[in-house]
Amino acid sequence: MQTVIRTAEERDLGQLLEMEQGLIRDERPYDPTIRPDPVQYYDLPAMLKDPDTHLVVADAGGRIVSCGYAARRSPRHYLDHEAYALFGFMYTLPEFRGQGLNGKVMEVLKIWARARGLNEIRLTVYAGNQPAIRAYEKAGFTSHIVEMRLGKERK
Repeated sequence: MQTVIRTAEERDLGQLLEMEQGLIRDERPYDPTIRPDPVQYYDLPAMLKDPDTHLVVADAGGRIVSCGYAARRSPRHYLDHEAYALFGFMYTLPEFRGQGLNGKVMEVLKIWARARGLNEIRLTVYAGNQPAIRAYEKAGFTSHIVEMRLGKERK
């Protein structure tokens, strides 16, 4: 079945909410500070309407199998760029991984960002998530900052 990368629409909201829960499940082992369910990372209805956010999906015959967004952001005042694109919600259903869908989603997002003059592109990934890190490196990203933490671990 052919997979098409397209802009997400309101009719996709139910599937996107399921994808978000899959992402949260996959990230829990890397982050002991994620609250117990129910948890949501994103305001997806607002993202769908935001002109400074581009949410895309990989659609396989009406089923969303991968997704991601790019959003225009303002950097810290001391950086050499006035705006950048933040990539997030990069998620592919487990049974569709390894098919290059994440790379295709990122290519569409890169085109959107660059068309808006956003040549600096950033994303965050958990240090222990080696499959995701490899996928981002394959797409041209390099490690930039390591965020450290000290906190009381939950039992």
